Amino acid sequence: MDHFAAEWLKRLHVPANWDYPKSLTLMKKYEFDEFCAELCLQSNGPGTFQRLLKLLPKNISGPMPAVAVPFYYPEAMIGLEPETSEKLQKYAGITMMADLARRGYITASADSYHLTYVKSDLPRECFDRWQIAGEALLRDYPDWCGMGKLTADTFRLVDALAEDSRVDRERIGIAGHSLGGKMAFYCGCLDSRIKAILTSDFGIGWDQTNWKDVWYWGSRVDELKKAGMDHSQLLSMSGGKPFFLLAGYYDNEESRRIMLQATGYEAHPEYREVLNHASGHRPPAEALTKGYEFLDRYLK
Repeated sequence: MDHFAAEWLKRLHVPANWDYPKSLTLMKKYEFDEFCAELCLQSNGPGTFQRLLKLLPKNISGPMPAVAVPFYYPEAMIGLEPETSEKLQKYAGITMMADLARRGYITASADSYHLTYVKSDLPRECFDRWQIAGEALLRDYPDWCGMGKLTADTFRLVDALAEDSRVDRERIGIAGHSLGGKMAFYCGCLDSRIKAILTSDFGIGWDQTNWKDVWYWGSRVDELKKAGMDHSQLLSMSGGKPFFLLAGYYDNEESRRIMLQATGYEAHPEYREVLNHASGHRPPAEALTKGYEFLDRYLK
């Protein structure tokens, strides 16, 4: 392991006392026209749990490819409330979880730690919850960071797919937009169970987006920069895994330059792809379709 890989793992690794019983409990099932859904409760830390939602294509026959889709909370990635069928217009056009289920994948998403780490009466859309959770995590585990917690929770999301007999464990991918893109990038690069990564406008460069917020890396970004660490190294740690980036606003041509610095892609340069739609933070439908086709290439 080279110096930078060791440094990345050291800074992201869960604390020594981060020990808890692993569990996943099915709570409820839903039926929709295009797919079925299962709502579960999954342990994600000492005394904490994340709601986890799986979507399953109708008429499953044999183990199927699957994609983890991390984000703020799972309902956003299907664009509706399963209990009421109320549409969540705020997330229209980025419902990766539902889109991929329609393409024949088993998909899963879960609550992020701003909803699970600290109990709060604030609405789930209130961004103050991120600050509160990030500060609480730092108080409890001063040597850890929010990005480490997000990555650990995403590993648990992948656990839920890898341990499902309906899933082909050799065909698991990960996809995410914005915050979900950060989570997908970190987990995808570090988890050998992930075979292909799709991200959308998460800001791969340290100065391209809000990596300094306490719920990500906080002030440690300056330490990482000083140590000469950047995300091309994390991508190198994937071992040349298929990686597709949808750039649009936070990601741009600078992102392409950072990606091209990653090693491991010499034999298969086609495994590393950027589509810069340059139309804003949210990808247009045709750009998302290109990303889904990239996953199809390596997971089907």
